[in-house]
Amino acid sequence: MLYMVIETFKSRDAATLVYARFAERGRMLPNGLEYVDSWVEDGFGRCFQLMETEDASLFDLWIANWSDLVDFEVIPVTNSAAAAAAIKQQ
Repeated sequence: MLYMVIETFKSRDAATLVYARFAERGRMLPNGLEYVDSWVEDGFGRCFQLMETEDASLFDLWIANWSDLVDFEVIPVTNSAAAAAAIKQQ
């Protein structure tokens, strides 16, 4: 299943600290939670990450590594083609 993760940096400095931690430790994803792609808002206030997993509880493990710097919103999503097919079948 796909998830859109909206990361809101807790402070202006948090964005810098997030990138420094990432450079040092990597994404720190537990096995079974896969990074797909990401986009960063102009001004570095938020990051939007597309993630994939069959076990949503893995987000708790990952978020624990970053929650001092970032607030998270995890939203289950589907791509447009799959959504259109599901609507068509209703």
